[in-house]
Amino acid sequence: MIQVNVTVQFSDRYYHTNVITHRDSTEEEIFQLALNQVQQQWRV
Repeated sequence: MIQVNVTVQFSDRYYHTNVITHRDSTEEEIFQLALNQVQQQWRV
């Protein structure tokens, strides 16, 4: 497992989040996990 710092854009803003994932995860999988985290946190 590794921790990856990711910046994603959501609702015209940029959010910095951490993702803990397996070493063999692709960049796209990591980005999707980060986006899901931000959406869950900031959804109204």
